[in-house]
Amino acid sequence: MKFRIFKQVPRIIYGEKSILRFRELLPEKASKGLIIVDTKVLSMIPKPLTEDKDIKLIEFNATKGEPYTWQVDKIVDELANYFPIDFILGIGGGSTMDIAKSVSVCLKNSEKSEKLQGWDLVKAPGVFKIGIPTIFGSGSEASRTAVLNNGTKKQGINSDYSMFDAIILDPSVSSGIDKNTKFYTAMDCYIHCVESVSGTMINQLSEGYATKALSYCDEYFSNKMKQEELICVGSYYGGVSIVNSEVGICHALSYGLSIEFGLRHGLANCVVFKVLEDYYGEYVSKFNSLLNDYEIILPKNICSNIEKDKMKRMIDQTLMMERPLLNALGSEWRDILTREKIEELYLRM
Repeated sequence: MKFRIFKQVPRIIYGEKSILRFRELLPEKASKGLIIVDTKVLSMIPKPLTEDKDIKLIEFNATKGEPYTWQVDKIVDELANYFPIDFILGIGGGSTMDIAKSVSVCLKNSEKSEKLQGWDLVKAPGVFKIGIPTIFGSGSEASRTAVLNNGTKKQGINSDYSMFDAIILDPSVSSGIDKNTKFYTAMDCYIHCVESVSGTMINQLSEGYATKALSYCDEYFSNKMKQEELICVGSYYGGVSIVNSEVGICHALSYGLSIEFGLRHGLANCVVFKVLEDYYGEYVSKFNSLLNDYEIILPKNICSNIEKDKMKRMIDQTLMMERPLLNALGSEWRDILTREKIEELYLRM
């Protein structure tokens, strides 16, 4: 049994309309704030938040793609001549919350975000931050990483300081999400829980969270993705699970698709997971059934005519993901998942 010391989000408020209770979570005397919100869900945010004169609002259009380091750096630079920020609210899906986490640590560490990509490179706590997911499944609200694309690689700012200081789980702010987006993000939760329970880093703590999250995912999908409270809590449980274990092959391969083809994280995971039956057997079979049930059409043959240099970059990106591959395949992972095997898997996608 393997253990990993980890920090959980210390304070959580759960329930419909609980987004309005965010000030109960703030440190004493915190008054000046920043909201980073996904443009698509801005209209769902109550006016007491968006019209507060002590809170600056910055929109992030998550529909245009996943977050880049330059976007984080631009926000940090814009705030240089603004009043000191006491707290940050990250409201949206995983990408928006990752932007909020990144801005938080960059404001207090005087480093460009690219310099903080990696494992435990953040030296000081960030600005107090609260995560409020509106698209459930990424687990970003619970995780210690903020994943960014710097143009040549996709990697997390992976630190205890990246974790939210508090989160609000409010199922009522999730309305208006289209079927495919809901499917891909919920499947992100399903997949990283599968990777957690199937990995070498599993222990009873992470297994308990992941198993419960998988049961919530099963119930959510069997009820036509209508019970948002299931995936809301399932997403959090799944995020806690991978904090104490790790993701696996699917996430390692999906980063290459995101970098080279611009696929969003949830969709990229689905494209990859479909070809991983040799590693996650029955779970892939269940996934394929759900694709049929929900009439989800995934891109096909996207790597069939890929240039050699692009394939090389994708393979290099995959091999950078040492911890997920160690979790998935054990200490001999380099002998199992060779460059040739990675290319073979990509060519099946």
